Amino acid sequence: MIQNTVEIPIQHSHEGRHATFELPASNSEWNLTRRLQWLEGFKVRIHRHTDDLIELIQSETGKSAWEAFASEILPLRASIDWHLRHAPRLLARRRISGRPWWLLGQRHHILRLPVGRVAIIATWNYPVQLLGIQLVQSLVAGNITVVKPSEHSPRTQGLLLRLAAEGLDQGMLTRTPATRAAGEELLRSNSFDHIVFTGSTEVGRVIAKRAAESLTPTTLELSGCDSALVFAGADAKLAAKSLWQSVVLNAGQTCMAPRRIIVESSIYREFLTHLAPLVAGVKPMRLISEAAAQRMDSCIRQALSAGGHSISGVVEYSNQSTVRPTAIFDCPATSELAIGNHFSPAVAVIRADNLEDVLAIHTMYRKHLSVSIFASSRRLRSLASNVDLIDQLRAGSVILNDSVIPTAHPGASIRGIGQSGWGASRGDAGLLELTRSVTISNTSRWIRIPTGEPDQKTQRVLKAILGGFRRTSGQ
Repeated sequence: MIQNTVEIPIQHSHEGRHATFELPASNSEWNLTRRLQWLEGFKVRIHRHTDDLIELIQSETGKSAWEAFASEILPLRASIDWHLRHAPRLLARRRISGRPWWLLGQRHHILRLPVGRVAIIATWNYPVQLLGIQLVQSLVAGNITVVKPSEHSPRTQGLLLRLAAEGLDQGMLTRTPATRAAGEELLRSNSFDHIVFTGSTEVGRVIAKRAAESLTPTTLELSGCDSALVFAGADAKLAAKSLWQSVVLNAGQTCMAPRRIIVESSIYREFLTHLAPLVAGVKPMRLISEAAAQRMDSCIRQALSAGGHSISGVVEYSNQSTVRPTAIFDCPATSELAIGNHFSPAVAVIRADNLEDVLAIHTMYRKHLSVSIFASSRRLRSLASNVDLIDQLRAGSVILNDSVIPTAHPGASIRGIGQSGWGASRGDAGLLELTRSVTISNTSRWIRIPTGEPDQKTQRVLKAILGGFRRTSGQ
């Protein structure tokens, strides 16, 4: 039986509020070598318990066994392997090069240390992949970590935390109960050095406000409500297949799933022709809650009343938490469906006159995690090299000729823009964000610049030398 992961004892005070609890002090013996040994063991335990994790994922989220394996277990395993290869380099002491001559005798290094105590408020839509990678990055960075599991996936994340705890020193990993109240109390009554949250923009805004009171850094991976852009010359069949697969992935409960597909008018009808049979052939799917299904219904009704049309010719509304994936074409760009105010397998298809119109519609929206682009090979090459255009897209990830799946690369960081949050998760940037850099400067006893102000003659010589450098560099 694994004992290291324990629930944090939260007791009620006389005032009816939860009492605070003591977090363990930093463990200086938890060095990088031991962290990597732990990570090797975690990899083995994930492999041994893959079937158990898949069974729990199916039970709590409704995913199929294959989708649970492909979207949860495989990315976590890949991330573990990536960190085993790259964490030693990223976390190693690094010499700062480029020392100016007038700092002769000095050596400068950057040391990476844990930030200290990290709180992870976990999400349910990818309960093993997202929390697992966040655990890997926090613990490999050397942090004491406290997790609030999602109330929608407590058993799945409970098993994951027990597997992670084995091999850790006592107190390195703890957890709260999997309740919303526990998450609120965790942040209200305790001090952390970094907070990681994945979830809605609305909850992220509350967490950011609370963290700002204590100037606590946060990583907020929030709603994407992303765009897909289909330009003239694209492979319309490939675009339709790839984008629809992303729409229905995990029953649409993916932050980076496209909520709107903006299609240039010259390829619009061809794209709809390829998309229609895909929509017609899809099976009903279960959402996390009946409220989520009702929200999808509301967005579809509003889009239809504003002039949109179901691509399948009919609309089948939800039955409790079960929905049929839907695409609405000729959808108004200002509709709730196009804005993406839902978390479900429904997408708005919007016609645009030309490239400028496509970009103008895309930039109307304020949530951007990723943008998927389909175009001719020539235009894709032009887009990929156009830094100004990529900047205009205002997205953390730009995906060419595909959607969502490439972001699973373990070295690729995810970073929100605007109302999609801030801070990086995964990859180099995600790992380094859970460390703090310390600059160490060492001056030789024997070779060092003189202290105090030099005499006038020396000053003139130095100015002449520097002036000569300026003239040379300007030629």
